[in-house]
Amino acid sequence: MEESSRATVIRQLHNAKCSSGKSYNQIAQETGLTNVYVAQLLRRQAQLKPDTVPKLRSALPQLTDDHIQQMMRPPMRSYDPCLIQEPTVYSMSAIDFYCSVDKVQGVDGKDRVVITFDGKYLPYTEQKVEHMASKQPMQES
Repeated sequence: MEESSRATVIRQLHNAKCSSGKSYNQIAQETGLTNVYVAQLLRRQAQLKPDTVPKLRSALPQLTDDHIQQMMRPPMRSYDPCLIQEPTVYSMSAIDFYCSVDKVQGVDGKDRVVITFDGKYLPYTEQKVEHMASKQPMQES
């Protein structure tokens, strides 16, 4: 999908969300998804699964059949070199990964945002030849 077409679809999905008057949190509650995953779906950064279609249609009745078909296609992601390259983020597995964005009240009574990344930690390992299976002596059977 070319970039202008992708941008058009994303704008249409955003308009469907806006016309519903619902927040990402509300849509997440109605679909059983996280608010971050709902945002990813509506920005074409995640793939809509068939089991979720009825719940999403109920939450956002403005979505057309074409929108649903677009959302069910694998997303075309690209790397943005402007993203922060934090070593801790690189140590987190994206497999079995969850992210949530919540609003809480701070100790001063003002609203605050809490972003939680929940993923498997991948420690850095020293790469030694003796740990390489390909460099171990072959055992005869």
